[in-house]
Amino acid sequence: MSAALPPPRTPGRYAVGLVCLGNICRSPTADVVLSGKVAEAGLADRVEVGSCGTGGWHVGEPMDPRAAATLSAAGYDPTRHRGRQYDEAWAARFDVVLAMDAANLADLGGRRADGRVMLFGELDPVAPGSEVPDPYYGGADGFEEVLEMVERTSDAIVDALPGLLEPTASTGDDA
Repeated sequence: MSAALPPPRTPGRYAVGLVCLGNICRSPTADVVLSGKVAEAGLADRVEVGSCGTGGWHVGEPMDPRAAATLSAAGYDPTRHRGRQYDEAWAARFDVVLAMDAANLADLGGRRADGRVMLFGELDPVAPGSEVPDPYYGGADGFEEVLEMVERTSDAIVDALPGLLEPTASTGDDA
């Protein structure tokens, strides 16, 4: 992972917010995948994952059927998602807010010096700093590309979480 996740605001707990434009393709895909991987790692009781969009066009709606079909085909359950819109409270509620692309990041006010708002792709172990492309106007292959990027980046995030959830290491002698 090229960038590091910021420390938790509450010791032993962590919250990850995921943001795209309409909250029907990329950020809900990342929400479903990351939530699943957090649960598989046994961290669901300590890690919160949520997604939203910078625009309000799809508030209350399920995710795009193509995104849902891609997730279902890969063994994930996309049925619980309903679109939500970002508001400034997210920046204070989540330990990190990850934008899917530079336009989403700009809509959030840009990367914050404290590292709590950044691009999702900054955590991508294969293409650090990349943007998650918006598949909305393309074909099925775009949704598959998004899923691939989201899965590998979610793995990197989950790998980093245990270290963030542990109490500060003591400086005592371990021997």
